[in-house]
Amino acid sequence: MVKKQIIPFLILFLTVTSCSPIIGIYGIRMPKEISEKKIYRFAKRYKIPKNEIYQLDTSYYSWLLSLDTFYCDTMPRNLWPKEKIKLKNQIKNHYQPLQAIYFDSTNHMVSFQINCYAGGFPNLKWDRDSILTLFPPKVQAPLDSLVLDTTLRKYLQPMAHSKQLTFKGYDYVVYVFWNKFMGRQNRRFINFIHSNYNLSSDNNVKFVYVSMDNFFTLTDIW
Repeated sequence: MVKKQIIPFLILFLTVTSCSPIIGIYGIRMPKEISEKKIYRFAKRYKIPKNEIYQLDTSYYSWLLSLDTFYCDTMPRNLWPKEKIKLKNQIKNHYQPLQAIYFDSTNHMVSFQINCYAGGFPNLKWDRDSILTLFPPKVQAPLDSLVLDTTLRKYLQPMAHSKQLTFKGYDYVVYVFWNKFMGRQNRRFINFIHSNYNLSSDNNVKFVYVSMDNFFTLTDIW
């Protein structure tokens, strides 16, 4: 009986305090490789335009991990270990299953929403502290300059119906990382992001939806 009581609190602790993958009571399944047909089917369920969907190349994960070595090799040793821990956490932020990264027209990250900073139980609380009452949303996860808008473009794999990416003339570009295996957490996440977009009537916004199921299946993240 004690173990049954501890497990939900342990999962909640991981959700609030770290970016470790979360499973079980949150309705999350193990990642599985899925076909484009299934990706499109689930995208339709979430009202995601099929011509705005791309997959993430697995080399993006290798590139992220390489940043640890690159920055640490150039970092003065007197800044270790505090800065190294900070860097590792920033890198980990960028391979989470649910993310929304907002870039302005100058390629600066202005808002970053991630599953592990949402908190909440038994569902992730994306609107905690009213961060989604403005567009772009208020800052949730720490902003960084590790990953730029131009960086992400290099690792996007077009699918059968993906249109050619163009970014000129937009006030904001929003990368939405989503997947099937996060279950109801994914559905709620997409709904919150879309509802927040309705507040952006004065802005020209470009959305890029990045399917993450196969990325997680083909890497050793999970």
